[in-house]
Amino acid sequence: MAFSDVFARVVAVIGAGALTVRRLQGVPDKQAFGKAPVIPAARPQNIPTLKMPTATGWAGGHVPTAAPGLKVNAFATGLKHPRWIEVLPNGDVLTAEALNLAGEVKTLFDYAMFVTMKRAAAIGVSPNRITLLRDSDGDGVAETRETFLDGLNQPFGMALKGSTFYVGNTDGVVAFEYQDGASRITGPGKKLTAHPGGGHWTRSLLLSPDKTKIYIGVGSLSNIAEAGMAVEKGRAAIHELDLETGSSRIFASGLRNPVGLAFEPNTGALWTVVNERDGLGDETPPDYLTSVKDGGFYGWPFCYWGQIVDDRVPQDAAMVAKAIQPDYALGGHTASLGLCWHKADTLPGFGDGMIIGQHGSWNRSTLSGYRVVFIPFENGAPAGPARDILTGFLSDDESKSYGRPVGVTISPKGELLVADDVGDVIWRVTAA
Repeated sequence: MAFSDVFARVVAVIGAGALTVRRLQGVPDKQAFGKAPVIPAARPQNIPTLKMPTATGWAGGHVPTAAPGLKVNAFATGLKHPRWIEVLPNGDVLTAEALNLAGEVKTLFDYAMFVTMKRAAAIGVSPNRITLLRDSDGDGVAETRETFLDGLNQPFGMALKGSTFYVGNTDGVVAFEYQDGASRITGPGKKLTAHPGGGHWTRSLLLSPDKTKIYIGVGSLSNIAEAGMAVEKGRAAIHELDLETGSSRIFASGLRNPVGLAFEPNTGALWTVVNERDGLGDETPPDYLTSVKDGGFYGWPFCYWGQIVDDRVPQDAAMVAKAIQPDYALGGHTASLGLCWHKADTLPGFGDGMIIGQHGSWNRSTLSGYRVVFIPFENGAPAGPARDILTGFLSDDESKSYGRPVGVTISPKGELLVADDVGDVIWRVTAA
């Protein structure tokens, strides 16, 4: 048995002890969800909770569980860590395949994190490519698969404007020439922005409705700026890139890890889902869905859910005072990543609202997330409790993850497509 396997077992034993202590202290019986969540008082953890299920994938025809009135099938299988999805105007489906890279191991905790993430298939050699999937016969399964772009640097977000295809590499946005209907891009790219890699490495992209700007999600390097704010410059923010002038600026800040981006079409407001900080308890603080104001500051690292101060962080009273409270809590540590707008009745029984891919927790006594949920909207804002669309990604005893949902998008055909980076699958959800 390899040393890493032995160490992983030791970490699991220590983690089980820490989890037992957490439970003895009391575990919240209700998730912090909705517009007015109940957020327990912070309980800083001297030994961080490490609880992550072993990645097993799907076998024997096993698939996620779809909500009543819906059905799910595998649109494409055998991918390598598919994270994000973009559908081209001709119906071709692109998926970015990329993986978190192992950072420098300086402490025993760093190594514990590494072996835990490795067991969960969350770290390794990144494919660094975008794959094209084509369903020519319309049966809901892609029969054509080609490498659309390779040689990238942890690609994630994608966007197409006319004859230009944009990719969000971890170190910046790159533009490529694209011909309509092409199944591969071979020309060189032009780098438009620069962003530091490491930490929260994903770079989501969203075109503005008028296609003059691209919004870019850039997460923090660390949990709570442990190495100081200098190394966090330009991070924990959404950037705006003007495609006409080439200039870029920070649109909103204080967003620890803003990943999914979507416009609410009735108001034109930009929305995002944000992964909040670790180490304060199972439900403290919750991840969230929020509208994003130009110039807005949302608290990280000084505070959370408005002005709730994080005492672990050197404080700045002026920054706390201007922190904006998010719109809708999504539960603690759900790792809500994917986001897309759902027009009423695209999926039967579901109205206007946002669809969210919850990748799932690794640092709770009871796991959360591991599902795709729907948040109903009325008058441009969340209006009601969340509803499940896809579940069943996690075994009942929480020891195994068959998959973990990430990117979500609605295709021109009205299908919901879900990237599953542990199952290596793109799922397709339609009416039953």
